[in-house]
Amino acid sequence: MRLALVTETFPPEVNGVAMTLGRLVDGLRSRGWETQVVRPRQKDESFKETDHSLDSRELILPSLPLPGYEGLRMGTPSTLTLLREWRSWRPSIIHVATEGPLGLGAIFVANELGIPVSSTFHTNFHQYSSHYKLGLVMNLIFVYLRVVHNACSCTLAPTTEMAKVLDGMGFKNTGVLSRGVDTELFSPDRRNDSLRQEWGVSPDDRVYLYVGRVAKEKNIGLAVEAFLTLREHQAGAKFVIVGDGPEKTGLESRYPEFIYAGMRKGEDLAQHYASGDVFLFPSVTETFGNVVTEALSSGLVVATFDYAAGRQYIVNEANGFLVPFDDSISFIGLVQRLGEKENASLEPIRAAARETALGVSWNRIVDDFQTALARAQSAYSNRASAN
Repeated sequence: MRLALVTETFPPEVNGVAMTLGRLVDGLRSRGWETQVVRPRQKDESFKETDHSLDSRELILPSLPLPGYEGLRMGTPSTLTLLREWRSWRPSIIHVATEGPLGLGAIFVANELGIPVSSTFHTNFHQYSSHYKLGLVMNLIFVYLRVVHNACSCTLAPTTEMAKVLDGMGFKNTGVLSRGVDTELFSPDRRNDSLRQEWGVSPDDRVYLYVGRVAKEKNIGLAVEAFLTLREHQAGAKFVIVGDGPEKTGLESRYPEFIYAGMRKGEDLAQHYASGDVFLFPSVTETFGNVVTEALSSGLVVATFDYAAGRQYIVNEANGFLVPFDDSISFIGLVQRLGEKENASLEPIRAAARETALGVSWNRIVDDFQTALARAQSAYSNRASAN
């Protein structure tokens, strides 16, 4: 089997979509698939010719700056290049992971060559628009997303909840492809006392942690507000922000007492997770939220909204804490209540969080992806036969 994966982002870039796609590609390759990653050239990356080795085949195409995301770039349609490439190396199926011009170009070429196309829905761009004052074009963004995905044999959402939402919005042939977590990497065993000392934390003090893009669409301001409220009664508490983004500079100037760890990867990131105590995740724009399962796997007390990964994996007050979706007052109140609890009372929650993560296997997710690709191929063949 041959898969061409078309995406705007892929490792070594650091974000949830890139990480997920990297895991899926590695999993398929380990199962004998020939895979080609088609992506735009990122900032400061030198041009590379197509690599035709089976285990690292890559097609890097021209790119343009991605508005609102400094340092990231999006692909151009590149239809002539894709047409030439896929006539030479014909995929069994093309999977469009992101909805930019490159993905649209890939769908056009796939139709020309008679190759089935599947897709995943990773990012709520139509929700992001409200955070960047794009309300007037919000409907156009939604229509564009629906057109792109409905041109594919299926659209895979990360949760049953999101699949139902998309179905109700006119997306056709929706399905579910969840997310796994690396429980060996993200583990309570990674807790680092030296790192906590660097943060100025005593053994009895509590670290409130945020991991993710430091940006408006992640609702980072609510995490800040919640922490400032609880700090009035918990003077020794520390707030650690792991990640980078456009809001970071402003936060550093207003709240120099916070700890800004910047971008972290691999074992370094895992140590930052495990060295925290309570994970604050106030985002309301997620399709899934990989950081939630990473925090659970690290044995943290997770405070988040009742949707996406939170709804899928957290049982309120059993292995984490949930509040109604986009209810800021409830989120702040929850963080205050957590601040009033003794550390010992949270230990059962942390143990249950870890136990939950141990049941979320990447092997199972890759198996599900393989099954979804086979179904998309079958559906495409049936339609072609009917016509």
